[in-house]
Amino acid sequence: MKVSEAIKSRMTVRQFLDKPVPVETVREIIEISKRAPSGGNLQPWTVHVVMGDALTALVKDVTDKLAKGVRETPEYNVYPPELVDPYRTRRRIVGQQLYDLIGVPREDTPGKLKQLARNFRFFDAPVGIFFVLHRQMEVGQYADVGMFMENIMLLAREYGLDTCPQEAWARWPQTLKEHLSLTDDEILFCGMALGYRDEAAVINELVSEREEFDNFVTLHGV
Repeated sequence: MKVSEAIKSRMTVRQFLDKPVPVETVREIIEISKRAPSGGNLQPWTVHVVMGDALTALVKDVTDKLAKGVRETPEYNVYPPELVDPYRTRRRIVGQQLYDLIGVPREDTPGKLKQLARNFRFFDAPVGIFFVLHRQMEVGQYADVGMFMENIMLLAREYGLDTCPQEAWARWPQTLKEHLSLTDDEILFCGMALGYRDEAAVINELVSEREEFDNFVTLHGV
């Protein structure tokens, strides 16, 4: 698969098939992806892969806590508290497109929360991946981890797999600290679901919009 094909076909998948991914494939994808650029070659990422019983135990734990109304405090803001336009509008539009697609009305808050909770089942994917950094790291190192994650997402397409990057997991820092045996010096940045896309799932028909070239690019000296 060409890189351009992988980029164009990559999407956020929110329903996966009940089909296992060989651990050897997961190892190969991460092994190759570690060639991502890293300022000063810090390679600031630490990766935790959950599959099988470990994944089942984590999903059950969070599901039980949600049912009891348990909530944890995220260690960082996934979105700025006072998001300005055009970013606020973009987020609102894609969110509404998602809920319209699956038949959840704007005023159906329980329905929206139910969909949000599916993040914590990895949308039924057989593999969950978590990306962790040392607390000493700064903005530049978060960018490094983002590029590393992008490598994984694009390489997954070459293997016939799909992904869903999930910052929603930042809502469960204490639970993940326990399940992943994280130290006090570590912070959970993001999760990712990995598996085979369910082509029949309506929710996977969502293709988010992208701005026109001239709306976000300024050409100098041409």
